Amino acid sequence: MNYAVIFAGGTGTRMNTKTKPKQFLTLHGKEIIIYTLEHFENHPDIDGISVVCIEGWIDYLKKLVDKYQLKKVKWISPGGNTGQESIYNGLNAMKGEIGEDSIVLIHDGVRPLIDSELITRNIETAKEKGRAVTVVEATETVMVVNEKGELVENVDRHKCRFARAPQTYIYKELLKAHEHAREKGINTFIDSATMMQAEGYTLYPVMGKPENIKITTPSDFYTFRAIVEAEENSQILGF
Repeated sequence: MNYAVIFAGGTGTRMNTKTKPKQFLTLHGKEIIIYTLEHFENHPDIDGISVVCIEGWIDYLKKLVDKYQLKKVKWISPGGNTGQESIYNGLNAMKGEIGEDSIVLIHDGVRPLIDSELITRNIETAKEKGRAVTVVEATETVMVVNEKGELVENVDRHKCRFARAPQTYIYKELLKAHEHAREKGINTFIDSATMMQAEGYTLYPVMGKPENIKITTPSDFYTFRAIVEAEENSQILGF
């Protein structure tokens, strides 16, 4: 069985929105989080979805889930103080209700430009190798900065990959890694890949597309809008 944990527990301070968290901003009348959830809802290999949401917006999210008839959303949990805590809450909500050997995809609620193919390849890689992390190639120069603020090393970008989402694991392994981190008082892992590497697991890349961006700033939102409108125009005009 394959499940998704979609975490949307952030407030979006860099988006400069005063009325709504970034995941609830709308494009053509539809919320960003819904664009994201629909990709997993409509994928034939996804059996259930656990969503992590800002606590004060859970009722609003439940109304959206009903409105858009997202039948696979089975768990909605409050977000934590960090992304790590939010993911743990989403995993813990499923505890005892899914098989320990289930595949679980971790995805940002504000990465709505994912596609079905990427979900499929994540699942396939995780089934074959145990762990899968979506990456994109580094297309610019990567430099190392020392404690003095000096640029001291030029890293070969052909050996570099930027980790994105989804990131896909065996449920029991990821949950155990989270529990170990909590026992150690660590709650600042930037993502699941960093945590799993710290636990000694080998990770395997799945190449993603550059447009699978995380909507964090106003410019990200405008990029998202441009890509969606370009796709809609191509369908209408037959390009």
